[in-house]
Parts: sequence; C-alpha cells; structure tokens
Amino acid sequence: MPVPVLEIDDLRVTYRGSRGEIPAVRGVSLSLRPGDTLGVAGESGCGKSTVAAAVLRLLPPGTEVTGRVLLNGEDTLAMSFGRLRAVRWAGASIVFQGAMHSLNPVHRIARQVAEPLVLHEKLSRQAAEKRAVELLRQVGLPDWRARSYPHELSGGQRQRVMIAMALACAPDLIIADEATTALDVMIQAQVLRLLKGLVSERDIALVMISHDLSVLADTCERLAVMYAGRIVEQGPSREVFAAALHPYAQALSAAFPTVGDPAERRNPSGLAGDPPDPAALPGGCPFHPRCPVVMPECSTTAVRMRRAADGRHAACLRVEDQPAPAGHDEHRAHPAGQEST
Repeated sequence: MPVPVLEIDDLRVTYRGSRGEIPAVRGVSLSLRPGDTLGVAGESGCGKSTVAAAVLRLLPPGTEVTGRVLLNGEDTLAMSFGRLRAVRWAGASIVFQGAMHSLNPVHRIARQVAEPLVLHEKLSRQAAEKRAVELLRQVGLPDWRARSYPHELSGGQRQRVMIAMALACAPDLIIADEATTALDVMIQAQVLRLLKGLVSERDIALVMISHDLSVLADTCERLAVMYAGRIVEQGPSREVFAAALHPYAQALSAAFPTVGDPAERRNPSGLAGDPPDPAALPGGCPFHPRCPVVMPECSTTAVRMRRAADGRHAACLRVEDQPAPAGHDEHRAHPAGQEST
C-alpha cells in the first residue's frame, strides 16, 4: 500500500476571541493516499475550512492547534517556519474560494503563476513565466491570457488560474476550498472535470470542500460530513449521498431536489434551526436539538463514530456498532472514534 500523502490524527483547533475559547475543530482524523479524492461537506461554520487551513498552518496567530498533520510523513504542526514555507505550494497547495480576492490585481497573470516557480524551483523570472504559459494551457486558457490582469478574466477563468498556480510545483496534495461555489453551473462543471482529470493524470490526492453534497458525490470517491467541528459520517460518496446513515447527512442530501419531481418542487425539504454556537455546544450529540428522529438519550449520551454493517461509519446512536474485521486498521479507515463532548 502506498504511504499516505496526508494523515490527520485527532486534530483540534481552538480560536481565542472576545468570547473566550471557541473550539472550531474537535478531534478530526483523516487519511489520503496518492490518487485518493475526499469530499468534506457541511454547513457554514462546521469547521471545514479550518481543517484545510490547519494542514499548512494558515490559521490566525494565537490559535491553539493540537494533534498531528502528517504530510508525506512530516508533521506540519511541528515544522520550523522555513521548512513549512518550503512545503507550501511544493508539497501541498490550496485553491481558495473567490479567486479575485486571492490574485493580486496589479500584476499580470503570468507573473503570479510564475511566483511559486521562482521561489521553490529557483527558475529565472523569464523561464518561470514561460512555464506559467504552459500551465495555463493545461487548465484550458489560451497563451495570450498570460498577459491579462485578474479583472480582465471571468470567474471561471480566474479559478483556472488558481488551479494552475496550485499545480505549478507539482504538489502531492491539492485542497480545493469551496473552489466552485460562486461559479455558474456550466463553469462549475468545467472546473470539476479539470480537477478530476488532473487527479487521474498526476495521481494527486485531492480534498474538496463544499456545502454541496451532489457536487462532491460526483467528483470524489469518499465523502466526510462535518457538523459542529466533528466528522459525523464518512463512506463512499455515492452511498452517503444516496442513503446517508446520520440524520444530518440525510438532511443535507434531501436539500437537493430531484429534477422533474413536482412534489419536491412544491414542498422542498429543509432542516429547521441553525448550527450550534461552537462556544456553547449542547450536551450529548450536538445535533440533537435539530434532529428529526431524536431520542431521549441523545441529549445525554456522548456519541462516538460507529461502524455500520456495510463498513461505513456514523456518529449516531441509531447506527448499530459492528466490530471491525480481523487485521483491519480501523484508525486509517475512518475518522477517529472521538466522542461528542
């Protein structure tokens, strides 16, 4: 078996603000090997982007981070800043939502795509910009776009530029954080096809973060659903999307209507209430105040990840816990069995 490109072990992230300590991520564990594609889904505020930022230590100063984040066997949380700077772009790169805010408005596209090559590959500016044109071509942009400024490109073209930058130093891992959220459906489909093709051609590990389960189910092999800073379900993406085990994952799936079904059009499904305040989580299962199938014990019982009969995992008391097969490495197969406390 290939060595994991990314291995997250019991990651916990706590922000400090005027309201005191805010636990944004509470015991997340994941593992990706070369060529793996993992989708991370959940409502805003569930901790998805915090997990992504923690991988390369892009969190605000003063944030408390514990656990381990192994990138090709090295713990990024323990790296010196010099080593971390060398790993960013070269070992792992992030494609952020809103490329217009990530690109420098006063520099041409070629110069910005060339920047990681100058810093990490030690290419001359001329050689780096020549290579930048090739990278733009790989993501479907014509050569002349290299001379454009960001405001001269469409939203989809800017996202392609960000993907070209992410690929510049041939990283082993790409994290796409809501990279297609603000795009129209046609451009979104083009960007998703591009990402899937690059993973297949280059054997890159891909983590794709979105609130849209349908997009993740079509793009990624595995799906992890987050709620209140924890992963509450993980399994093969199409199975989770079609027949989720956790009530929250079921609600996310039901939020996407079936095209052509008049009943769903007239009576769209939804989920009452708002996500809990991470600084004041309810007792027991944090989803129980919104859960449509809540039981009395849900408000008092700390729920760990449970293994279902089909090998999938969910943090719900209604999932009957099954023993792992002999010789099975349970820790690598799914998020750590952390309790919802």
